[in-house]
Amino acid sequence: MNIYLVCNAGMSTSILVKKMQEAAAKQNIDATIEAFSVEILDERVDTADCVLLGPQIRHMLGDVKNVVNGKCPVDVIDMRDYGMIRGDKVLAKALKMVEEK
Repeated sequence: MNIYLVCNAGMSTSILVKKMQEAAAKQNIDATIEAFSVEILDERVDTADCVLLGPQIRHMLGDVKNVVNGKCPVDVIDMRDYGMIRGDKVLAKALKMVEEK
Protein backbone atom coordinates (compact mmCIF):
# COMPACT_ATOMS: atom_id res chain seq x y z
CA MET A 1 0.00 0.00 0.00
CA ASN A 2 1.30 3.46 -0.92
CA ILE A 3 0.21 6.36 1.27
CA TYR A 4 1.31 9.75 0.02
CA LEU A 5 1.29 12.95 2.04
CA VAL A 6 1.52 16.12 -0.02
CA CYS A 7 2.34 19.59 1.17
CA ASN A 8 4.26 22.70 0.17
CA ALA A 9 7.86 21.79 0.94
CA GLY A 10 7.69 18.49 2.83
CA MET A 11 9.66 19.43 5.94
CA SER A 12 7.11 19.12 8.75
CA THR A 13 5.22 16.45 6.85
CA SER A 14 8.35 14.29 6.74
CA ILE A 15 8.32 14.16 10.56
CA LEU A 16 4.72 12.93 10.45
CA VAL A 17 5.71 10.31 7.87
CA LYS A 18 8.32 8.93 10.26
CA LYS A 19 5.71 8.63 13.03
CA MET A 20 3.28 6.95 10.63
CA GLN A 21 5.97 4.48 9.57
CA GLU A 22 6.65 3.67 13.22
CA ALA A 23 2.92 3.11 13.83
CA ALA A 24 2.67 0.87 10.75
CA ALA A 25 5.66 -1.20 11.90
CA LYS A 26 4.12 -1.67 15.37
CA GLN A 27 0.90 -2.91 13.75
CA ASN A 28 2.69 -5.11 11.16
CA ILE A 29 1.16 -3.09 8.32
CA ASP A 30 3.04 -3.26 5.04
CA ALA A 31 2.86 0.31 3.78
CA THR A 32 5.10 2.71 1.94
CA ILE A 33 4.49 6.16 3.37
CA GLU A 34 6.09 9.14 1.68
CA ALA A 35 5.85 12.92 1.70
CA PHE A 36 6.54 15.23 -1.20
CA SER A 37 5.45 18.56 -2.59
CA VAL A 38 2.14 18.83 -4.38
CA GLU A 39 3.97 19.82 -7.58
CA ILE A 40 5.18 16.26 -8.19
CA LEU A 41 1.95 14.44 -7.35
CA ASP A 42 1.10 14.02 -11.02
CA GLU A 43 4.32 11.98 -11.42
CA ARG A 44 3.38 9.64 -8.56
CA VAL A 45 -0.42 9.42 -8.70
CA ASP A 46 -0.53 6.12 -10.59
CA THR A 47 1.06 4.27 -7.66
CA ALA A 48 -1.00 5.93 -4.89
CA ASP A 49 -3.50 4.02 -2.76
CA CYS A 50 -4.28 7.11 -0.67
CA VAL A 51 -3.34 10.79 -0.82
CA LEU A 52 -3.46 13.05 2.23
CA LEU A 53 -2.92 16.79 2.10
CA GLY A 54 -1.21 18.77 4.81
CA PRO A 55 -3.71 21.14 6.41
CA GLN A 56 -1.67 24.14 5.21
CA ILE A 57 -2.71 23.34 1.62
CA ARG A 58 -6.31 22.28 2.27
CA HIS A 59 -7.34 25.00 -0.19
CA MET A 60 -5.84 22.80 -2.94
CA LEU A 61 -8.10 19.81 -2.23
CA GLY A 62 -10.14 20.32 -5.40
CA ASP A 63 -7.02 20.64 -7.56
CA VAL A 64 -5.49 17.52 -6.02
CA LYS A 65 -8.72 15.57 -6.57
CA ASN A 66 -8.56 16.63 -10.23
CA VAL A 67 -4.99 15.35 -10.53
CA VAL A 68 -5.87 12.06 -8.81
CA ASN A 69 -9.00 11.75 -10.99
CA GLY A 70 -10.68 9.10 -8.85
CA LYS A 71 -7.71 6.70 -8.84
CA CYS A 72 -7.59 6.68 -5.03
CA PRO A 73 -9.15 8.46 -2.05
CA VAL A 74 -7.98 11.99 -1.20
CA ASP A 75 -8.53 13.99 1.99
CA VAL A 76 -6.96 16.58 4.27
CA ILE A 77 -5.07 15.60 7.42
CA ASP A 78 -6.79 16.76 10.60
CA MET A 79 -5.05 19.92 11.81
CA ARG A 80 -4.71 18.65 15.40
CA ASP A 81 -3.32 15.29 14.35
CA TYR A 82 -0.89 17.07 12.05
CA GLY A 83 0.17 19.64 14.64
CA MET A 84 0.64 17.05 17.37
CA ILE A 85 2.35 14.65 14.96
CA ARG A 86 -0.08 11.81 15.72
CA GLY A 87 1.23 9.33 13.20
CA ASP A 88 -1.01 6.56 14.52
CA LYS A 89 -4.17 8.63 14.00
CA VAL A 90 -3.20 9.76 10.50
CA LEU A 91 -2.29 6.18 9.57
CA ALA A 92 -5.67 4.98 10.86
CA LYS A 93 -7.39 7.63 8.73
CA ALA A 94 -5.47 6.55 5.62
CA LEU A 95 -6.25 2.87 6.19
CA LYS A 96 -9.94 3.64 6.66
CA MET A 97 -9.99 5.70 3.45
CA VAL A 98 -8.44 2.82 1.48
CA GLU A 99 -10.84 0.31 3.06
CA GLU A 100 -13.89 2.42 2.17
CA LYS A 101 -12.96 3.21 -1.44
